[in-house]
Amino acid sequence: MKTWILFLAGLMALNVSASDAIVDDSLNIDQITQFDGIPWGIAIINDQEAIVTIKKGSAYKVDLTTGKKQALTGLPEVDNRGQGGLLDVAKSPQFKKQGWLYFTYSKPTDDGAKTTLARAKLADNKLTEWHDLLVTDSATSETKHYGGRIAFDNQEHVFFSVGDRGVRENAQDLTNHAGSVIRLNLDGSVPRDNPFVTHANIRNEIWSYGHRNPQGLFYDTDTHTLWSNEHGPRGGDEINLIRPGANYGWPIVSHGKEYWGPVSVGDGIEKDGIDNPIKVFIPSIAPSSLLRYKGMLFSNWNGDFLSTALALRHLNKIKIDKNGKTTETRYLEHLDERLRSIAQDSAGVLYIGTDSGKLLKITLAIDSGLKKAS
Repeated sequence: MKTWILFLAGLMALNVSASDAIVDDSLNIDQITQFDGIPWGIAIINDQEAIVTIKKGSAYKVDLTTGKKQALTGLPEVDNRGQGGLLDVAKSPQFKKQGWLYFTYSKPTDDGAKTTLARAKLADNKLTEWHDLLVTDSATSETKHYGGRIAFDNQEHVFFSVGDRGVRENAQDLTNHAGSVIRLNLDGSVPRDNPFVTHANIRNEIWSYGHRNPQGLFYDTDTHTLWSNEHGPRGGDEINLIRPGANYGWPIVSHGKEYWGPVSVGDGIEKDGIDNPIKVFIPSIAPSSLLRYKGMLFSNWNGDFLSTALALRHLNKIKIDKNGKTTETRYLEHLDERLRSIAQDSAGVLYIGTDSGKLLKITLAIDSGLKKAS
């Protein structure tokens, strides 16, 4: 099913500029700190502090000015095999009032690791009141495709992604959570208006399905739209506009090929009843996180999507015009780093985590000559 009406309304509301004058030479890159491990998630607490999760199971409070980091206690045991571990961290929209931080991780169980959403409060350098909100039905013998990104809609709902867990048919099987985007109330209960809440044989937490491995999730509070990026197989990475109850096709349709040969996955690239991606990447870039830029620092990026990339090692920017045409620009390729996570502070400064353990700060170079505001 096409989604252009909602999509175009969102674009017009953003007044996206056609200009894109920023080049790599205009970007100032500072290393804030170095971690022993992969900084999988970044939550900006305020413009001076961030919480960073490390895949192998640790987390830190980081001073963004000095780079000083303090290890947090109170974390659960994680299954750190393959692509699993401690995954995302996100600050609740009500953080100032209630203090909740939300986490995803691969929880070890007798059946295998399960993508799990939890929340806890931060007291100095200790996580307290840790509570698993949903231990998803997603266990397989595989150690890949956990999904795990978190987003909030500022209407007291939390979204998080779950990959197909390496079992393709999971993504079309709504009796489990794998291959889906989940929507819950902030306390972990199921919203009454979830699309499948009245279906006895469908997991009521599911918001959308047919996903392979969504590694980025972003809710645009200006346009009230939810977006994901996700891994295709060999080719066919996608940016999707996520609608309630929609099927995104994996593995029925795909723009990618089998890893073992030049053979298409599924029955084609489009099919009735399946939402088409807004953007397809061929070859794969291996997207790893997603945000829609809104800030004054890079003012001509406003409304553009920024995705970190693993396989092709760059910061990927996608501009979408009012007709749905996409324009792609790649930055930071010279770093030759697998870029894992991205966050933005209130001033529009970008923070990026790399698989080599770096936390980078991205600003405009002082002598770039570019205006910081439009």
